[in-house]
Amino acid sequence: MIVVTTVDDLRTALRDRAGRSVGFVPTMGALHRGHLELLHRARAENDVVVLSVFVNPAQFNDPADLAAYPRTDEADRAHAEQAGVDIYFAPTAEAVYPPGFSATVALSGPIVETFEGARRGAGHFHGVTTVVTKLFGMVRPDRAYFGQKDAQQLRVVRAMVADLNIDVRIVDVPTVREPDGLALSSRNVRLSADERATALGLSRALTAGEAAHRRGVTAAEIVLAAELVLSEFGVNPEYLAVVDDADFRQLHEVPPPGSVLIVAAEVGRTRLIDNVVLT
Repeated sequence: MIVVTTVDDLRTALRDRAGRSVGFVPTMGALHRGHLELLHRARAENDVVVLSVFVNPAQFNDPADLAAYPRTDEADRAHAEQAGVDIYFAPTAEAVYPPGFSATVALSGPIVETFEGARRGAGHFHGVTTVVTKLFGMVRPDRAYFGQKDAQQLRVVRAMVADLNIDVRIVDVPTVREPDGLALSSRNVRLSADERATALGLSRALTAGEAAHRRGVTAAEIVLAAELVLSEFGVNPEYLAVVDDADFRQLHEVPPPGSVLIVAAEVGRTRLIDNVVLT
């Protein structure tokens, strides 16, 4: 595995890519089994696998959240090597945003203004689309891999790629969960034992929503079924809604297949998100 920290060194490492497919997994590090699933998928489908580890300051609206984000570079490198990564790209903030940098890639409309956008500010997604566009330009991958757990971010990236005619295939990978259902997240390490037990309410609520959906009820009734479970676990949701996957418009009537039940909540001092596709 080659470890690089500059764009020039990354391009040197990729110089012999002619005729070889490149799979790219962009991350903010603190790798867990969910990230490894992305890497395994990329390894199976490409000749060259590039992993980036960059805690992007532009997508944090809370400096304390940025400072608290886990950084585990040594462990990340070990996980990456075991997963068969060819190039481990860990740029500094100055490499990504050099002095004088002034560009922003910004989508508009409900897709970036609702739910995560409303909670964290539309600038959150502007930070995501700007850094992902930059990383795509640096790596020039054939395929890029994103987890379904960050459903709104995944939809925003798809929209950005379509709008800007970026020649990359976005591959979404199902959420990886613990045996008890808790969605894997780099933030889970912040949970105490009691908080982790409370956090199970999110996945259990989504399961209840799925069950309601199978009965053919409205989106409002799906949300109500999920709310009851959250209440049992003592979780007060920041948002809980059924949305259209195309534009993240909130739905109230019987949702069509492919709609997504999304939830966000603070458990203790840890903010968690989760979702399930209603098929």
